[in-house]
Amino acid sequence: MMNRRTFVKNTGLVTGIGASTGLSFLNFLFKQEGYQMMPLRNNVGIFTERGGTIGWMASKDGIVVVDSQFKDQAEHLMTEIKKISDRQIDLLINTHHHGDHTGGNIAFKGLVKQVAAHENSKANQERTVKDLSTTILPDTTYASGKWSKKVGDETMSMHYFGAGHTNGDSVVHFENANIVHMGDLLFNRRPPFIDKSAGANIASWTNVLDQTYSTFDDDTLFVYGHSGEGYDIRGTRADLMAFKNYLEKSLEYVKKGIDSGKTKESLGEAMEIPGAPEWKGSQARTVAAAYTELFEEGK
Repeated sequence: MMNRRTFVKNTGLVTGIGASTGLSFLNFLFKQEGYQMMPLRNNVGIFTERGGTIGWMASKDGIVVVDSQFKDQAEHLMTEIKKISDRQIDLLINTHHHGDHTGGNIAFKGLVKQVAAHENSKANQERTVKDLSTTILPDTTYASGKWSKKVGDETMSMHYFGAGHTNGDSVVHFENANIVHMGDLLFNRRPPFIDKSAGANIASWTNVLDQTYSTFDDDTLFVYGHSGEGYDIRGTRADLMAFKNYLEKSLEYVKKGIDSGKTKESLGEAMEIPGAPEWKGSQARTVAAAYTELFEEGK
């Protein structure tokens, strides 16, 4: 539910957006229970309820959804999108395969024209879903570089910069709106899940963040899959460098700890990583992934 700060912030946002679109965004924003539809710019917005943040673009000329949370949440999203446009959904993009980003795919069955993801994301989804009849797999994949599609007045681009959170994460760009959905490639001030079972690589992840930073600009609005308490799921390029620092300091912390005779278990008891204090909370998952990467993989 919205607190007063969010209410005031969104009311100011609506004033500008509502005037340009003719939509009743005050109703659109505040008449939901337990979830939020938040317009950002150029008919693009975000949906939050349970799971990774959903991105959307909705107009009379095209509808795009980025990630799907879970089935119930995807249905809530579509209920709100239908208030904007009753056209068929043109494109569903999955940033990666994890269930809190693809669990709602099944709700789009028969309602979406095309589902797109990186080829590794599709392979990971096929590998991890117990019953494929309970989901929709991507019908369009790409292997490297960039994949683009024009939907209405918006151009959607998916970029693959290498392994990070998994080996199949896409950075998704709403080009005209200049909004980038990072999926789980950025946990904003929240210790991340690093999925080694799906090819995650911390060192490569720092390079992914560098490439993302270089590809976009200071006007780009970034959307994150998850954030820590008190932090936003939206931000700027500065957040990319802050998270890169956290990942680098995590590798450094584990290497120094092992070199000084500390066990993985004792290192995992840390509640913050030295040099990256904003990422508070248990560091056990990060430490375990860093230990695996530094001392087990490649041997």
